[in-house]
Order: sequence, then structure tokens, then C-alpha cells
Amino acid sequence: MKIYRLQKKQNLPITVEKAWEFLSDPKNLKVITPDYMGFNILSGADRPMYPGQIIQYIVTPVLGIKTKWVTEITHVQHQEYFVDEQRFGPYSLWHHKHFIKEINGGVEMEDIIDYKIPLGILGQMVHPFLVKPKLEEIFSYRKTKLIELFGEYNG
Repeated sequence: MKIYRLQKKQNLPITVEKAWEFLSDPKNLKVITPDYMGFNILSGADRPMYPGQIIQYIVTPVLGIKTKWVTEITHVQHQEYFVDEQRFGPYSLWHHKHFIKEINGGVEMEDIIDYKIPLGILGQMVHPFLVKPKLEEIFSYRKTKLIELFGEYNG
């Protein structure tokens, strides 16, 4: 059983409060997800984030195949971090930690995702040329979009 990790950091020239307000609102996930992914929230994003919150999405990650994705917000520490875990969806495991901390002139955002691909050895074989590049592409888009929204960090 192979568990992969994706870790990304980005600095933005905004306050912790502003970063938290944007990043902890599930509705903003659509804003920072590439359009081609067909990201659509079905339910659960009508309240501020809280532990135990279940959010249901439809997403089209590859080959135009619509996939239902259900996540639970398992941990929330106001203006510091939150964790979402997949309950149903394309991964055998998806554990995504979002950290926000104040730095000189802005905030540092860090995402740490531990995930497992289904289908055993077949999943491991497609990971390097299908899954990993797709995740890298999504987070690259997210980085660009956040700069577009909040500006370039020059701390």
C-alpha cells in the first residue's frame, strides 16, 4: 500500500484574517479550481466551516468522467488550519491539511495532502504520468489564481 504526499507552499500579501475568510469558505474552491474540472458543489457549503461538515461535489478530473466527491471537514483551528478528508470519491485515501500562518508582509499557506490511489499496482503504475501531473497542474492553477486575486508576494 503506497501512500503519496503532495506538499505546496505559497505566500500572499494579505492578512491572516483575509486568507482565512477566503480559504475556509468551501464556495471558493470553485474559484481556484480549473474550469475544465467541472467542479460543482452539490451540498454542504451553506455555512462557515466547522468540524463534522460534509460537503458534496461533482468533479470531472480525467477523460470527462463525472465523479462524486464527498469530504468531511474533520479539524478546524480558526485562522490557523483546517483538515478535509475524503469520505467518498476517486481516492482510496485523501487527507488534506491546510495551514495558514502570518509572515512578514503577508501569509504563508501550506497544503499537505496524503493520498492513496485505488487499483493497487495498476494505480501505482498510472500515478507518475496521470495522477501526480494532474494534481501538480491543479495546484499550479490554484497558485496563479490566488496571485491574480490577491497579488504577488514581495516580502
